[in-house]
Amino acid sequence: MIYLDTSVALAHLLAEDRRPPDSLWRQPLVASRLLEYELWTRIHGRGLTHSHGQDARTLLSRIAFLELTPVVLARALEPFPVPVRTLDALHLASIEFLRSQRVNVELASYDDRLVAAARRLQVAIAEA
Repeated sequence: MIYLDTSVALAHLLAEDRRPPDSLWRQPLVASRLLEYELWTRIHGRGLTHSHGQDARTLLSRIAFLELTPVVLARALEPFPVPVRTLDALHLASIEFLRSQRVNVELASYDDRLVAAARRLQVAIAEA
């Protein structure tokens, strides 16, 4: 299962130079509900609601969302092996929750700091 970070979803939607391979979209995708909020904030902030809104909804419909439950939020309050930003802590806590449920998960992200922190937690990194 691929844990999809917002950086990869936005790169796909906005046709950036660095985009995930088509094979990524054939994998089962999971993300924190946080991805939905991050994605729409960026789409609205760039004034792309009308031009990219339907594509955003289609992409979001392909993802299984993990809610920010008390267990996930509690883990985000704990220290990580490296300093992390708030939203990264929530993503990492979500990944750790999935792993605690014996879900084999790989992170797809273009965020170097998030990838470095995930590696310190021994999270596999997906080719994206």
